[in-house]
Parts: sequence; C-alpha cells; structure tokens
Amino acid sequence: MTEWPATPAEAIAVQEKLRGLVEPTDAGKTPRYVAGLDVAYDGDRLAAAVVVLDRETLAEVDRAVVNGVTTFPYVPGLFAFREVPALLAALEQLTITPELLVCDGHGIAHPRRFGLACHLGVLTKLPAIGAAKTTFVGTHRELAEERGAWAELVDGGEVVGAAVRTQDGVKPVYVSVGHRVRLETAIDHVLRLAPRYRLPETTRRADRACREGLLG
Repeated sequence: MTEWPATPAEAIAVQEKLRGLVEPTDAGKTPRYVAGLDVAYDGDRLAAAVVVLDRETLAEVDRAVVNGVTTFPYVPGLFAFREVPALLAALEQLTITPELLVCDGHGIAHPRRFGLACHLGVLTKLPAIGAAKTTFVGTHRELAEERGAWAELVDGGEVVGAAVRTQDGVKPVYVSVGHRVRLETAIDHVLRLAPRYRLPETTRRADRACREGLLG
C-alpha cells in the first residue's frame, strides 16, 4: 500500500478491496519459524512486538519491537489500521523471516471477513492466522471440556473460524484463517503452540515484549 487510509470510510474501502486476495488454503510445508504479533498502548503511544519462535522447541530465535504513536482512531472492525503499520515496521527489523504469523486478533472472523490476520497476511504474503481471546462475530455450540475440543464459529450461515479448547476446562481461544492457511491447519498450529497455557506461546511472548517495549 502506498497510502494509508485517514478515515473509516477509506479504511473500509481498503478492506473491501483486499479481502478478495485472501487464500484460505495451506501454503505448503509445515513452518519452522512462527511469529507472535501484538501491540500495547499507553494513551496514544504504542509498542508493536514480533517474537519469532522455533515451532518444535518453542525457543525464541528473533524479536523486534517498534515504538510509535497511533495514527488512526479506535473503530470496531478497523483495528488493523491502528496496528498494521507498526507491526510491518517490526517485521522489517527481523533477521529471521517467519513462515507463519500468529496474530492476537481475528482473520476472516470479522464483519467484512478481513481482520488483522488477513490484512497482515495479504500485505506480507506470509501465512497468517488469528488467535483471539474473545469473539467478534459468530456463535458456536458448547465445547467438550478437554484440551483439543473445538467447534465451528458460524456467522450468517458461514463458518468463519473455530472455538478451540487449548487446555482442559479453560475458556476457548477463537481461531480463524488469515491467509494461506486452512482452518483445520490453523487449529493444529494453535494447539501445538499452547502446550501449557490457554494462549499460544507466540501470543504470550509477544504480549510480554510489547508491554516491556512501552516501559523502555
């Protein structure tokens, strides 16, 4: 993108234009390097973090944190326009290119089927998934209590994601396709990345990194 939208109307037009580029199919081989992305705020100040882990060991292999200020208002459904510029800047500082982006937000589980994970995936051309703490759109049936249980998240008769139980008896994580990943593959990634806690390690480490970035 050569110009960043300045108004909600312009931002919605960008989403409508780009959503047709989302590829809900697997890109190929299983990724070795997976990145968690998150942004922390203090008023208008922000810190955007990308933390790259080895998918097999969950060891950190790279990270980048970018500080800045918000340039777009808070509007539900347009949150990507507050976060994507800083996250792209952080991705550019990495020395290891991740093969999967795990976003603290939604992919196609979005009113216009183009949430943060879709936006980052399309702009970077990298596989991307959303792993959110809460739903934005859609409903799902009751889940079994054990780790690995999941149910389709349905909005307007369309499957837009899944509610996934990552640990026995904890609240589910809401997984959706961002770009170049099937839903079933996205669920597998999230379960693999959440061996001990509710949230994937990618999300936990990126959350910590961006909060520390605000302090620094």
